[in-house]
Amino acid sequence: MIQVCLNGPRSAGDGAAVPLFPGAMAESAARAVAAGAAEVHVHPKTPCGDDTLSPRAVAEVVTAIRAVVDVPVGVTTGAWAEPDPGRRVERVRAWTVLPDHASVNWHEPGAELVAAALLERGVGVEAGLWSGTDGPRRFLASPLAPRVLRVLAEVMDADPGTAEESARSLLADLGTAHGISVLLHGEDGAWPVLRLARRLGLDIRVGLEDVLVLPDGQPALSNAQLVRAARDGADIRWPAPGRGPQSGDANP
Repeated sequence: MIQVCLNGPRSAGDGAAVPLFPGAMAESAARAVAAGAAEVHVHPKTPCGDDTLSPRAVAEVVTAIRAVVDVPVGVTTGAWAEPDPGRRVERVRAWTVLPDHASVNWHEPGAELVAAALLERGVGVEAGLWSGTDGPRRFLASPLAPRVLRVLAEVMDADPGTAEESARSLLADLGTAHGISVLLHGEDGAWPVLRLARRLGLDIRVGLEDVLVLPDGQPALSNAQLVRAARDGADIRWPAPGRGPQSGDANP
């Protein structure tokens, strides 16, 4: 499964390809889904381009995207969008249009409170477990862990030379993670991580939130182009249809 991450906390300074307004996000989502994405992850924005959890912004973006695609749509609950944990929970409880799922970064203060609020409202929780944080340890000890939709194993190492090693270390920290499905992705070192994910038979995420360049280093012109590169590119070695992880890669 490929999830497209449309924009993240990026701004206009990251390039015109990054969609910042509901109409642009919907158009980008539609093209990415046509290119092969099966889910959408998006960061709603204020008119100034900052990430927000406001009910109005979430409703506008989720509604706009659902008008053009028929796939699950998820949003962020990152602490940078609302630093106060109590306020973050209030925002979630005030949402008038619910996304299918929302990511919760487990290393952030108030993560379990936010996750519980989402679960109470019937919104799936993607547990964001970042490399280099105590998120994996906290998640594995959490009573909410068995109830999440999936784990987002997020490799924060942007060095293409070491990103795969960091990914393997993060997966080792997670162990079996309560048998929950794992989506593995990286930041600016995304392509080596995606290659590893496909060899291991894991779901992946790609888009302008995570990476601004194609496997050959050329600037990406759209989210759809990144999805096509992940789906078809020679630099990503996909398992043959019906096959699981490749020999020798079963134990990260």
